[in-house]
Amino acid sequence: MIQIQDLSFTYKGEKTPALQEIRLSVPDGGFLGVIGPAGAGKTTLARAITGMIPHHYPGEYYGSVTVNGLDTVETSLNDLSRQVGMVFQDVESQIISPMVEDELLYGLENFGVPREEIPARIDEALGKTGILNLRDRSIASLSGGQRQKVAIASIIALHPRVLVLDEPTGELDPRSSRQVFSFLKELNEEQGVTVILIEQKIMLLCEFARQLAVLSEGRIARQGETREVLAHAEELQALGVNCPRVTTLSMLLTDRSGTPQPVCVNLEEAEQMVRRFLP
Repeated sequence: MIQIQDLSFTYKGEKTPALQEIRLSVPDGGFLGVIGPAGAGKTTLARAITGMIPHHYPGEYYGSVTVNGLDTVETSLNDLSRQVGMVFQDVESQIISPMVEDELLYGLENFGVPREEIPARIDEALGKTGILNLRDRSIASLSGGQRQKVAIASIIALHPRVLVLDEPTGELDPRSSRQVFSFLKELNEEQGVTVILIEQKIMLLCEFARQLAVLSEGRIARQGETREVLAHAEELQALGVNCPRVTTLSMLLTDRSGTPQPVCVNLEEAEQMVRRFLP
């Protein structure tokens, strides 16, 4: 479980807190989507969960973050990284090896994974992210989207209990983005990996995440089950968060018909709703 209590953090040299009095609980096996406008504190929250704050980013830190019983301030980054894996928004800062296979191999060897397990883990991670064909390629020859997939594969090969991803599909096309989300769902449901996902592709996120946390100016403006949060569409839009178009449609039909309609999170639900209104 991830437990955040009254977390506030101000980066060194800054006057305005990046996070203010954050209270958040994510159960084991949860799938949390984190949304909010630019500068809301989403990346800072991810850094706090992984322990990069305060270990790598100094500043004024108040409150506490615990991950599977480990306090992120008192626990070393090395020990935390065995529990929590993170895929950064800037994958260039994460990839350190010249070849794709070496990138995955580096982490597995550093974590002391038994040598006989390594080939299977590499095959699994490359296969699940759809890049088995890139195994022997140099990182320099890859596109931005392909590098993003390599970064994801290198983390999931480590089998973390918690996976934090900061806009992992930013460089990916719609098909590849859905492939990544489907794999994250598989990890979450079949292996019990807790997923915390920061994402701008709101419709895709809301289709997969079971809970949402909305950040605004360093605070949690709203959190809860995905449909429950989306039911406050006008509030989210006022915060600078666009809702999925299918959600907007369900709200519009509620207003037009005078009858409350269920909040839709995917095209199938929207189609069923619209058909009820057709002759």
